[in-house]
Amino acid sequence: MRETAARLAALHAEAFAAPWDAAAFEALLGQAGVFALEEADGFILLRTVADEAEILTLAVRPAARRQGLGARLVGAGSRAAAARGATRLFLEVAEDNAPALALYAAAGFVGAGRRPGYYARPDGGREDALILARNLTATLP
Repeated sequence: MRETAARLAALHAEAFAAPWDAAAFEALLGQAGVFALEEADGFILLRTVADEAEILTLAVRPAARRQGLGARLVGAGSRAAAARGATRLFLEVAEDNAPALALYAAAGFVGAGRRPGYYARPDGGREDALILARNLTATLP
């Protein structure tokens, strides 16, 4: 698990300005219901609890973006969560993250709530998180 955590942390650092470290990934992967699906240039980390699942993070190397990898990971994660008994899948995304919002909309996610000031910005500002959800009992791509 330590090698997986280090690998995920390294990729996360390429994808995000405020990345999670290997210890955070190791702690998450040690929790019940948490699993990762990986490809060479990206991964998705999810948690399932009872009949719900949550995308904890989705990371794609900047050089590999806009090539369908994010959509493949979201689809694979959705199917894996459904196979584990989840009927709804949730996530949080920054309100100003247009590429991610487009990806999730194309995958069938819709608005389910808002967390005001959830994300800290480097300039000291805060950005709202949108809570999105999708039904996993419908046909999955």
